[in-house]
Amino acid sequence: MTNAKLLKKEISTVADTIKLFSWNVNGLRAVLRKGSLQEFLNEYQPDVLCLQEIKCNPGQLDLFESEALRKYDVLWNPAKRLGYSGTAVLVNKNLSAEKKETHDKLNEGRIITLEFDDFYLVNVYTPNSKPDLSRLKLRHDEWDPEFKNLLKELEKKKPVVACGDFNCAHEEVDLARPKQNHHNAGFTDEEREGITNLCNAGFTDTFRFLHAKAKRYTWWSHWGKARENNVGWRIDYFFISDILKNKLKEAEIYESQQGSDHCPISITMEQNRCK
Repeated sequence: MTNAKLLKKEISTVADTIKLFSWNVNGLRAVLRKGSLQEFLNEYQPDVLCLQEIKCNPGQLDLFESEALRKYDVLWNPAKRLGYSGTAVLVNKNLSAEKKETHDKLNEGRIITLEFDDFYLVNVYTPNSKPDLSRLKLRHDEWDPEFKNLLKELEKKKPVVACGDFNCAHEEVDLARPKQNHHNAGFTDEEREGITNLCNAGFTDTFRFLHAKAKRYTWWSHWGKARENNVGWRIDYFFISDILKNKLKEAEIYESQQGSDHCPISITMEQNRCK
């Protein structure tokens, strides 16, 4: 499937639920080679799966060698630089969605916006500030404000669901060792301010909304057996327009899912769904 809009299906809708997943796969070719993505799709049957850090373009692999992927349309936004960054979205062929133009002036394939009947879905791979914080100013002064403004513009037409790797733990409960990491990339005051501003603009952190004090994580360093010891960070999120809070049924983290240094996350919402 190319980046052209998906064809609208002539089908009825009923009040039901829709399950949306997000996963930074840290290399789509690698996670396919391991079989992790295929196993995940077979087990959880997502309606929509947003992928970040795919590190490839459509010409570099045949997704549909796997039976598990044949039920999905795939929309792409690869980075111009080969083997770097990039996003993609798998949408169950029973659903109707349209890819919208998204401005990503970094040319790093970091955003895909899809329009569904009742909401916009924005899949994002937020730039990492880097260990030396060389990208912190870009993020604080440009990326975070512009991303918030994008969501607010979309919200003028219909509610928004935004998900992906935001490369920031928002509060101390969102990482195992907050004191040791204050001022480090991913937990600077500036990055955290970006998340706070998003929440203050009318977007709800779905996992924290349903699990106020839970200490669960979505990313672990490769060093020091961090995942084995659960010394992690929650840096992957689903945010929803506040108006959607009454439709939110579940928000989950899948720590046991292997294949990447991140694990998948999901939300389940009440939704008019294709049948």
